[in-house]
Amino acid sequence: MPKKENKTLKAAPQTGVHAPLAERMRPHTTDDIIGQKSLLGPNGFVRQMVESGRLSNLLLWGPPGCGKTTIARALANTTDMEFVPTSAVFIGTADIKKIMETAKMNRELGRGTLLFIDEIHRFNKTQQDTLLPYLENGTVVFVGATTENPSFELNNALLSRCHIGVLSPLGSEDLLELLDRAEKFIGKEMPLSRDARTHLCQMADGDARFLLNTVEYLSGANFNKALSPDELDKAIQKRAPMSDKSGDEHYNLISAVHKSLRASDTDAALYWTARMMTAGQDPMYLFRRLTRFAMEDIGLADPNAMQIALSAWQVYERMGSPEGDLALTELVIYLGTAPKSNANYRAQNFAYSAAEKYGSLTPPKNILNAPTRMMKEMGYGAGYVYEHDTASGFSGQNCFPESMRRQTFYCPKEIGFEREIKKRLDYWNKLRKQS
Repeated sequence: MPKKENKTLKAAPQTGVHAPLAERMRPHTTDDIIGQKSLLGPNGFVRQMVESGRLSNLLLWGPPGCGKTTIARALANTTDMEFVPTSAVFIGTADIKKIMETAKMNRELGRGTLLFIDEIHRFNKTQQDTLLPYLENGTVVFVGATTENPSFELNNALLSRCHIGVLSPLGSEDLLELLDRAEKFIGKEMPLSRDARTHLCQMADGDARFLLNTVEYLSGANFNKALSPDELDKAIQKRAPMSDKSGDEHYNLISAVHKSLRASDTDAALYWTARMMTAGQDPMYLFRRLTRFAMEDIGLADPNAMQIALSAWQVYERMGSPEGDLALTELVIYLGTAPKSNANYRAQNFAYSAAEKYGSLTPPKNILNAPTRMMKEMGYGAGYVYEHDTASGFSGQNCFPESMRRQTFYCPKEIGFEREIKKRLDYWNKLRKQS
C-alpha cells in the first residue's frame, strides 16, 4: 500500500514551546485532520458545512483522543470565527451569560463566535436550558464534546438544536500516519523497530493523544537501539483497553458478551470478557450477569448451566485472581457451547401478565386444603385426586381458577434437555384430554 503523503502542519494558535506535543501538533484546519472520514470526508456533513460556509450547532460524541477538540478548533480557524473553548466542569450559568454578551458584541462587529464546551454531558438540565435561546437566535455556533451517549445525558431540547457527529477511535493506518507526521514535526525518528511501531499503534487503542504523548516521551529518552514490542511495553505504561466500568462503553461491552453467548460464538464471548477484565471490570459483576444469562438464555435446555455458574462464582470468591480467573473463562466456554432456550424467561413473562390480567381469582376448591369441618362443608378439597393413587401418576385435574380457561405459559423447545421435557408435557396433555 503506498504511503500517504504527510502534510506540513501549521502550529495551532495559543500554544507555546512548553505545551504538550499533542497541543503543538493540533491541526489548524479541517484539511489537516487525520481520520474521521465519515464526518470530514468528501460526503461528510461537517465537510459539507465547511464548504458551504455555514456552520450548524454540533454535538461530537466519541472516545478520548479521537479528535473532538481538534475538529472544533479547526472549524473556527477554517471559518475565521472567534474560538471560545471551555469545559462543563468549570463553568456555570453566569459564565455562559458572560460569554454570550461578548459573543453579541463580536457579532455586532461582524465576527462570529464558536463556543466549544467539552464534557457537555456534565451540564445539568438548568445549564443546558441556559444555552437554548442563544442557539436559537444564532448568538454563537455551539460545538459540544462528550464521551457519553448524548441521547442518555442531554435533554431533548438541546439535542433537537444540534447535529450529532459520531467519532470513531482512530484506526491503525491513521495512527501510523500520525506517527510519521509527529516524527517530521519534531525532526527525529523514534527508536522503534517496525513491529514496535505497529505495536505502539495497537497500544494507543485509537487514542491519538496517547500516541503523541508516548512519542514525546520516546523523543526525549536515550535508547541506544530500536526497541522491540516487548521492550516498548517495559519502557512505557501500557494503556488499558477502553472500558469506563459504568458508562456507555461498559454497557456496550457487556452487551457484546451477552449477544456473543446467545449466538453461541464462544470465541467472541471470550474476547469481550477479556476486554472487560483487562480494563479492570469487577469480576463479581460479570459472574452476576453470566448467572442471569444461564437462567434467561439457557434455562432448562441445560439445567446444569445455572449450577455451573454458581459454582464458578463461588470458586472465584474463594480463590480470587489470578487463579480464579480460569473459573470465569470455564463458565464463558460452558455457556457459549450450551444449548440455548428462553422458554423459561418467556414462561415467566406470560405468567406474570396473566396474573395482572385476571386479578385475584380464587383457586378451584378441589386443590384447597380443608383443615376444619366448616371448610369441608363448603366444598374445600372436594373432588381432589391424589396423583399417586392413579395408574399413570397423573390425574389431569384442573388447577386453574374455575372462571379462567386453561393457559399454556411454558413452551419448551426441541433443544437440549427441554426436548425430554416437551415429550413429558405432550404425554400429560394427551392424558388430560382423555380424562
